[in-house]
Amino acid sequence: MLQLLTFLVEKLSLFSTFKLFESSWADAGEDRERRTQPPPPPPPPLRRGDLLEVPRSVFTHYGIYLGDNKVAHLIPDILPVFSNDKKLIGSVITNKRLILGCIYKCATVRVDTLEDFAYGCNIRINHMDRSMENGALPNEEAAERAEKLIGAVPYSLLWCNCEHFATHCRYGSAVSRQTEKFCECLKSTIRDQRSVIVTGLLGLISIVYFGMAPTTTLPTVLIPFTLWMAG
Repeated sequence: MLQLLTFLVEKLSLFSTFKLFESSWADAGEDRERRTQPPPPPPPPLRRGDLLEVPRSVFTHYGIYLGDNKVAHLIPDILPVFSNDKKLIGSVITNKRLILGCIYKCATVRVDTLEDFAYGCNIRINHMDRSMENGALPNEEAAERAEKLIGAVPYSLLWCNCEHFATHCRYGSAVSRQTEKFCECLKSTIRDQRSVIVTGLLGLISIVYFGMAPTTTLPTVLIPFTLWMAG
């Protein structure tokens, strides 16, 4: 038994030593590959009036660079409804403040540092210039447009969001590609007759679970009917 244990220990030690050499060879190969590859080109320097994009989890946030590490951007915020403390309002907007601002339809065009605007994400510069029909305005004019709009503004997820603000400043026309994609997706959902079946089944389930009542029966009839007519 002792001999068997000794044999297993020797084999395991040899195997671990082999793995150690194998990993060191792999690391050395990766180091050589990194040294042979050219370094990525540095990002272009930011200019006053540039349109900045920050990809977030489900949407892209937009702003206009004002120079001196400052960015003007439109962002929902509930805090100005309850407070006039400029120092408190100027703090970094939390997700709770942003969501409540969307619900209350209250937003501000504010100036933040580049780091606070990026929020840890990578920044793209003037990425929309190639796809917009209207050419970009002079950079100084774009920055001045953004500065004139600083302050409280009404907010609409579909009609007045951060992308509308940035494209108005940069191109002279307030548009939102994100809104257009959402509306196209919504229209395709309405046109799909399977949505009528799904909403009808959900309505029947609510009637079975909550009982027959106007609050369950009317939506069960009206929503599928509306989707059917719209499709």
